[in-house]
Amino acid sequence: MNTQLRRMVAHGAIIILIALAAGFGLVISLIGGFEVFPGTIIEFGFPGDPRAWARTHAGGIMNGLLVIVGALVIYAMDLPQKTGSRLYWMLVGTGYANTIFYWGALFAPSRAVSFGSNRLGETNLAGMLGFGPALVFAFITMIAMVTLIRHGFSREQQG
Repeated sequence: MNTQLRRMVAHGAIIILIALAAGFGLVISLIGGFEVFPGTIIEFGFPGDPRAWARTHAGGIMNGLLVIVGALVIYAMDLPQKTGSRLYWMLVGTGYANTIFYWGALFAPSRAVSFGSNRLGETNLAGMLGFGPALVFAFITMIAMVTLIRHGFSREQQG
């Protein structure tokens, strides 16, 4: 496995690490604080509702896995270097863009699904910053998947 693919795995692991940190936010938002000893909870307020923390936690793990599996697929399919390099930035960018989206949605009443206010709530800076990269990479990810589809159904030997 070449250096670029190893770095892709590392980026996926970073994205998963960020998602695992969101697991602490999920627990804190569920119990209203932090348990320092069994039955002893230091209570404090925490932004974001438990459902948003759960989405950030689970979604981030899935995005990190997308990047790691993408590296393994590029390797297993023995894709041409140019195609592999394109897929590298497409999938790594997707992982980070979606990470920003989930964290932006935590702090945006609009859930970061539009630049402006919507029926879910008012927009704010977190919502706009979360939506922008996710919107761009939604299309880029689709292009990456079409690339994999084309190469997967190709009758030519890759490499």
